[in-house]
Amino acid sequence: MNSLPSEAEQHERVPTTVFQSSDTAVRVVAASIALLIRRRRDEGRSVVLGLATGSTPVKLYRELIRLHRDEGLSFRNVITFNLDEYYGLPAHHPESYRHFMEVQLFNHIDVPLENVHVPDGQIPRSEVFAYCQEYEHKILAAGGIDVQILGIGRTGHIGFNEPGSGMDSRTRMVALDRLTRRDAARDFRGEENVPAYAITMGVGTILQARELALLAWGESKAVILREAIEGPQIDAVPASFLQRHPNCRCYIDEAAARELTRFRFPWKVGNVDWTSQLVRKAVVSIASDLKKPVLRLRDEDYAENGLASLLVETGSAYSLNIRIFNELQHTITGWPGGKPNADDSNRPVPADPAQKRVLVFGPEPLDAELGMAGTLHRLRRHQHEVTFAYLTSGNLGVPDNEARMAISLLNELSVDRPADTDGTHRLDRLADELEKKASFDEDSSTLRQFKGLIRKAEARASCQILGLDLAKVLFLDLPFYEKGRYRQFNATHEDVTAIRQLCQRNQPHQIYMTGSGAEPGSVSGISFRLLISALEACGTEAWMKACQIWLYASSERPWSPDEINMAVPLSPAELAVKLDCLYHHRSQRSQTPFLGTQSGESWQQAENHNRATAQHYDRLGLAEYEAIESFRTYKEAETRSR
Repeated sequence: MNSLPSEAEQHERVPTTVFQSSDTAVRVVAASIALLIRRRRDEGRSVVLGLATGSTPVKLYRELIRLHRDEGLSFRNVITFNLDEYYGLPAHHPESYRHFMEVQLFNHIDVPLENVHVPDGQIPRSEVFAYCQEYEHKILAAGGIDVQILGIGRTGHIGFNEPGSGMDSRTRMVALDRLTRRDAARDFRGEENVPAYAITMGVGTILQARELALLAWGESKAVILREAIEGPQIDAVPASFLQRHPNCRCYIDEAAARELTRFRFPWKVGNVDWTSQLVRKAVVSIASDLKKPVLRLRDEDYAENGLASLLVETGSAYSLNIRIFNELQHTITGWPGGKPNADDSNRPVPADPAQKRVLVFGPEPLDAELGMAGTLHRLRRHQHEVTFAYLTSGNLGVPDNEARMAISLLNELSVDRPADTDGTHRLDRLADELEKKASFDEDSSTLRQFKGLIRKAEARASCQILGLDLAKVLFLDLPFYEKGRYRQFNATHEDVTAIRQLCQRNQPHQIYMTGSGAEPGSVSGISFRLLISALEACGTEAWMKACQIWLYASSERPWSPDEINMAVPLSPAELAVKLDCLYHHRSQRSQTPFLGTQSGESWQQAENHNRATAQHYDRLGLAEYEAIESFRTYKEAETRSR
């Protein structure tokens, strides 16, 4: 049974453990599962596990594999039932959940094949209802699920129980939500290839498990987790029904927990240690809630909104307001490389040296442009030496139809092409592969390379818009990406070495990167950890002591002014340059999903975020700008893998 919540957890209707990293979380969950397996083995009994797919449980499965390989954990007495499967996909399809489970877990442990159950995505439509009833009967015949592993989708779905799924729903066929399909678009090389239907256990089926363990990593899950954990139980958020279960616990990392009340408004759950950062957060929060400029907040505003203790600590509203207003004002700068010959005591970037070496890292093409294209343009206008390093080619994100269009264009431009030694043309071979391959077949290495060239051409075109020197636009093509695929990446020391060597050659005064709050298995999350490892390897070198390291905002959500250490305003003309730059990433249009929206292109979302940040500063009583790009200083607390 769940224990009573602590004071900090009083707003949470599902017991929730927050871990510093996802690695720590999965070790705890895996150890609990291993203990149950071993105890049941000693009793001569089986264990029934309910399993999930997607990127979230991958780390858990790797830890279970490690326990099997290194500590002799046997799965001979384990029976498994998977939550769901895409309808219409054969078991051998690379994006089927049966294939996923074989690659991520089953092929690496000793679970008997006859004990494994994954819904069949190719049951004839007329037989689906009876098949789903039989799946339920098999679960009951096995003794019911002992531990059900769950992830949560950004629509609040568990399994494929999309918004509107009732608390009593059972295993059935469902239509997939548009946002769910957009989230899967990259795996399927385009949203048009994502199946429209799936077979899933129902919410009622899930709630019958004896124990539920919901896992979530990264800031993209933060908002929906708050709704599921602290909000009402509603059909619109199926995960909220987990509140009804007597033995459910959420295991989440710090990035995923950031919207919970105890982290978002810690003063609402008990006494707090009023650090300077927390004071700024509280003042910005109350000003935003009351729709007042910071300088117009009164003593009673603080007292009536649970912040009387803040005034006891800091004095009157008058002095506190001035202090926070000045702190916010000092984050704003039109000189992201520092303003030469100026007093820099209240500026985020030092004045010297006047011309800086700047190293910008983008996990995939488009990531850095979304976060800081305007700042890149400004840095070049101010004559700083900017090196822009794309860590990966981004070839996995190119749909087949974009490759077909590029081949057609090249054919038009090269009518009299010489043949290769075998009498064929490379473009013809690529065109033939695209013609013959099914929508979900794996790309050959040649086709992946060609798709990488498409993204590199787009990236170079966008960099020219920003005025960057193309000789300093680099593609590291890190091996983890070129040898892997989404949810199947394996980073190595070779990746770290490539980044470290670039840093050592460049010896930058500024480094820009992203991914501190990203889902750890994503390209952005992996890239962030590789960058941290590379920088740690450079930590004792002289140039590192004077190097400023900045985190630029991801596409997940705009940062609040209290989170920002440097705000770079964009004029209408500069915002137009940024949008022009983003528009040149043609292959990514409609390929990248964004938090809280089911429509809108990447450049539109970036524009909305930049405008929202500027409007937030304006509402707090600061200068009014067209748009603002935001940055945070790198802190040791953010270096730990999530």
